[in-house]
Amino acid sequence: MKRKLIAAIGVAGMMVGIAACGSGSDKGGEGKSDAGGDKTLTVWVMDGSAPEAWIAEVNKEFEAKHKGVKVKVEVQQWNGIQEKVTTALSEDAPPDVLELGNTQTAGYAVTGGLADLTEDKAELGYDGWNKGMLTSNELDGKLYSAPWYATNRAVIYDKAIFKKAGVTPPKTRDEWIAGLKKIKASDAKVQPIYLSGQSWYVYAGFVWDEGGDLAVKDGDKWKGSLASPEAVAGMNFYKELQSYSTAPKDKDEATPQQSTDVVPKGGVASWIGLGWEAGGAIDAMKKAGKTADFGYFPIPGKTADKPGSVFFGGSNLAVAERSANKDLAKEWLALAAGKDHMAKYAEATVGALLPNNDSAQFAPPAGSFAEAMVKSAPAGAITPVTPGWANVETAPNPIKDYMTKVLKGEDAKTAGEEADKVITERINQE
Repeated sequence: MKRKLIAAIGVAGMMVGIAACGSGSDKGGEGKSDAGGDKTLTVWVMDGSAPEAWIAEVNKEFEAKHKGVKVKVEVQQWNGIQEKVTTALSEDAPPDVLELGNTQTAGYAVTGGLADLTEDKAELGYDGWNKGMLTSNELDGKLYSAPWYATNRAVIYDKAIFKKAGVTPPKTRDEWIAGLKKIKASDAKVQPIYLSGQSWYVYAGFVWDEGGDLAVKDGDKWKGSLASPEAVAGMNFYKELQSYSTAPKDKDEATPQQSTDVVPKGGVASWIGLGWEAGGAIDAMKKAGKTADFGYFPIPGKTADKPGSVFFGGSNLAVAERSANKDLAKEWLALAAGKDHMAKYAEATVGALLPNNDSAQFAPPAGSFAEAMVKSAPAGAITPVTPGWANVETAPNPIKDYMTKVLKGEDAKTAGEEADKVITERINQE
């Protein structure tokens, strides 16, 4: 998840209230690797992922259980990290524990660079992990990492505009569209929803709602599936939503940046975004002398009993296969991702991240972004778990190009068939 989370979350003061959880090991003093003198356990975390006070407390507890062991935390930058991790995992002295983006983990696992944690499931709290987050940690039936944190999108809306149009937060897709129609009819100068044409993570959720996926397993290979009836239905719904927006059809949500370049200028009734984006918009409006009054609701599903599917962006924690301190590394991972410290982690990050264990979630304040995010969590998912998926996202992203073609009038199935050729070629390249 390529965001400086702690810095970004700092501007999102309205987001509070998610307690994260895993299952800490009780075997902290039994690690075999701490015998025989002083040792250093090296941990790589990404810039913005680990609050200093929080990780200092984790390390203090760990070092107290392992006399002579010191934990060295090295903060890495997202820019260029894939190449840096690939190189490190191939060397004889890699970092012992690494934070990995959830869509990147499978690519590292297939190279043999990550330790197999399948036999350590109980100590790591496997049975309690959120199923949507769990997916990215496994490959071919084996466990290669533990989920650490995740976040997802929700609908952010202007309360005053909704009230003026007589619209309340919808529970279903039909109610959502009906509300956008009322807003459009009430004020021609207002954009009912800002939705760029290439917001493919949002589109993926609609495909998952239909029971489809962006790519599917085909024997020992993978193939694109945008031409499937499910993906076509998802795209057609996206097109209907996008018809209520004046956002460009050939841009994604960051070009322009919707939260700081578009929303603060006014005239936007709603938009789909992450918590840090909501905070960014609030901050930008404050600097412009305006007051933001946002409400939040989960992306609606097809029926009221289930919210719409959402993409989980987040990170996992893994142990390097070539670690000289593998047992210690596993114990540190279990402690950091365990119940007690994850609860403190959620508090330190202002409650803007989802826990790796659903049972640990408590009800956040009513009306907060966190509340909407938590309600969506059971419907969280990620992109296809295969090393070749990274090739699909490489520019030019065929999913983005496909979406633009459909929004500009091409038939969704025909455009999907063309995109599937590119996806199939790329996804099978490792």
